[in-house]
Amino acid sequence: MKNKKIIALISNDFEDLELWYPVLRLREEGVTVHVVGEDAGKKYIGKYGVPCVSDLAYTDINPDDYDGILVPGGWAPDAIRRFPVVLDMIRNLDGRKRVIGQICHAGWVLISAGILKGKNVTSTPGIKDDMTNAGAIWHDTPSIIDGHIVSSRRPPDLPEYMIDYIKVLKTQD
Repeated sequence: MKNKKIIALISNDFEDLELWYPVLRLREEGVTVHVVGEDAGKKYIGKYGVPCVSDLAYTDINPDDYDGILVPGGWAPDAIRRFPVVLDMIRNLDGRKRVIGQICHAGWVLISAGILKGKNVTSTPGIKDDMTNAGAIWHDTPSIIDGHIVSSRRPPDLPEYMIDYIKVLKTQD
């Protein structure tokens, strides 16, 4: 998987484990992961105080150059979804059937991008209504794959989530 490239979105108040665990697991697999935020080289702070410096800004990247995206949970998704460039990025990857991972509150970003109608998903139960109101079919399960979209509920589900994410990423040409 050394030829694969993934975007990991970031903003302040990201859920620390939901960002770092997937990034580190993918890097262990040889995947290039770029942490992408509003500004390049900015230090963002997670909900529990773990910092992360972005590699690139949202406007620095061309989503056509990437094989997928990771959207962490926490409170960051509420900020991330306010950037039209990010929503365009999600729609681009969705249109090309590239793997899209979302965990916990990250579903808010996919809702704002308008890509969940008819999709089987999970999330934190706290946004179940948001997901179903966006047309998704919500399930209370640790991780679920619907085509190229992989979703998960919360940090204890990270092992199942990353097994599913890596499985989908490996099937992409």
